[in-house]
Amino acid sequence: MKKLIIRLVIALVVVAGLAILAVSLFLGTAVKRGVETLGPKLTKVDVKLQTVSLSPLSGAGSIKGLVVGNPEGFKSPAAITIGEASLSLKPASLLADKVIIKSIRIQGPEITYETNLKQNNLSQIKANLDAALGSGPSEPASPKEAKPPRKLQVDEFFLTGGKIHVRANTPLGSGTASVPLPDIQLQDLGAGPDGITAAELAAKVLSAIEEGALKASSDALADIGKGAVDITKDPASAASNVLQKATKSVGDLFKKK
Repeated sequence: MKKLIIRLVIALVVVAGLAILAVSLFLGTAVKRGVETLGPKLTKVDVKLQTVSLSPLSGAGSIKGLVVGNPEGFKSPAAITIGEASLSLKPASLLADKVIIKSIRIQGPEITYETNLKQNNLSQIKANLDAALGSGPSEPASPKEAKPPRKLQVDEFFLTGGKIHVRANTPLGSGTASVPLPDIQLQDLGAGPDGITAAELAAKVLSAIEEGALKASSDALADIGKGAVDITKDPASAASNVLQKATKSVGDLFKKK
């Protein structure tokens, strides 16, 4: 009898373990599918995510290989590349109306800021996202969704160690430079009773990234115009002066913001 009880306990532990593993895999797959399906609809660019892992017991999770593409007309293959990010949430909130995420931490993202002196890729993605959320010019609304999006609360969002690859393209030539992205910290997102949707969270994070990129890129753009970094074309001296003035003007414009 004692052996039978032990075997039953072992069997229950194995079944419970398999159930937890199945739930973890399901959650990861669901998040990955949601990001790759909803992301392109909101941003109008390709969004790819390699893997997602999430423990329903501890609330710890991670994502790997997030790549946000560039809008049409820009030459760089991607606007944002994140190798790995970690998160921590309250497990019990997975069953509630609002999922409470205690922290999201992103280490060492690669941001490409590409401009032709008239527009830039990050602003275009942000404009697409704003339009999808109804805060900018948008296309006619599609049929209502089957159910409203899940609400979130993010107590802390932290991005550190980022790098911006500045790329200026003009009729006279082009240049590139790399500069560090200032650390970004956001707190109490969706802390109110209404919470925040994943799309609204993405808009706030992208706004912070765009602001940091503009500040960090303004001097680099001026340096590109001065020839302080590699210029992929070698225009005549007069044309170089024109490019220098143009890039400096854009840099001054960003600083005013």
